[in-house]
Amino acid sequence: MSSKDKNLSEFDYAVPEKPGSRIGIAVSEWNTEVTSALLNGAHEILNQAKVDPNNVVTLSVPGSYELILASQRLAQRDDIDAVITLGCVIQGETRHFDFICDAVANGIAQVNLKYDKPVIFGVLTPDNQQQALDRAGGKHGNKGGEAAYTALRMLDL
Repeated sequence: MSSKDKNLSEFDYAVPEKPGSRIGIAVSEWNTEVTSALLNGAHEILNQAKVDPNNVVTLSVPGSYELILASQRLAQRDDIDAVITLGCVIQGETRHFDFICDAVANGIAQVNLKYDKPVIFGVLTPDNQQQALDRAGGKHGNKGGEAAYTALRMLDL
């Protein structure tokens, strides 16, 4: 089956229980219909993992570019074990999309390495709004839940 027809949020492994984990989430307010659904998906998986809601710190930022600094602020905290970044940059008619996506991906990768903590890239980069919705709880699952799942798995390293 092609991945274009598959719900990619169906995991081959059980969601690991991590009741003592402390998770930071940086979420973009831009494209809020999409990013709020991603955030809900992340919370759903963290709940399944028995992560105490009081151990989840969420920072909202205006756009995806700002996720870099927000993820760094979360990663530098001693009381945060892993960081999840959630955003959505939809392809437009200009090269702005390319610059933002490249900067965000590279910035988050640098935070990951600088703080030696899992900093998960949960930023959608679809061609249009429908593709974003399909990946934020639609027919392709919820990438926010996938990002949370990845953070939990990476805590085992």
